[in-house]
Amino acid sequence: MRKVFVVSLVVGAVAFGASVPASASTGKGNLFHDGAVVGTVVVPVAIPGQGIDPFYAVRNGAAGQLGIAGVAPGDGPYHGGAWQVFSVTFGPGITPYVLTSDEAVMAAQQIGDATVTRAAAADFRCPVTA
Repeated sequence: MRKVFVVSLVVGAVAFGASVPASASTGKGNLFHDGAVVGTVVVPVAIPGQGIDPFYAVRNGAAGQLGIAGVAPGDGPYHGGAWQVFSVTFGPGITPYVLTSDEAVMAAQQIGDATVTRAAAADFRCPVTA
């Protein structure tokens, strides 16, 4: 189940329960980073509780929402995509909107539109390629 969850996050599923075969193998996907779409190699390796690069998974986001990488190559302390997963959930009565950066996630949290919760069991490794 953890592989299904990780693959779903990386390929930009809107919900955690997106359907991806449990036997999914290496592929390519996309993430948001600093307002742009970046590539990733989908080689989901679970590392529960060991992630160090922030990754935001929006549970109930708007159409087109991808996972959000807090860092990428050449941007601060990037550790090869050892993702420390945070679950982002828009609150009741809030119309979800696309978040494209960690700054946007923090702003949504600060104004009360979304909650951000650590999801250590979902930590995984998956490198950003561009």
